[in-house]
Order: sequence, then C-alpha cells, then structure tokens
Amino acid sequence: MKGIRFLVDEAGKKTAVMIDLEDHGELWEDFYDALIAEERVGEPRESLDSVREKLQKQGKLNAGV
Repeated sequence: MKGIRFLVDEAGKKTAVMIDLEDHGELWEDFYDALIAEERVGEPRESLDSVREKLQKQGKLNAGV
C-alpha cells in the first residue's frame, strides 16, 4: 500500500509501521484519537451539565446555551 511501510525483526515479524502523513494523515489522527480514548477509559467523567455550569461561571459560555 502506498505510504505504508512495515519494520520487521530478524524473523520477519512486523514490529512497527511508518505512515506517510501526507497520504494518510486523517487515518493517523483517527488511530491516535482511538489510542487516547482507550488510555482514558478508567478516568472519572464529568457530566455535560457540570461542564456547562463551570464554563458559565467563568464567563466562557452564555447562559441558556
């Protein structure tokens, strides 16, 4: 596949991949976003209402939005 190159070990096993970001930049962004989401699975969550309230108090969000 154009723009994708695999690095292999002595046994021929694929160990890494190089991606041409000019050809596959969007694919890399999606892959990276998925990794970040997976890494954050166990983190505490905050409700949308709570975030809105904090932003309104900071003057960064209009009331009623």
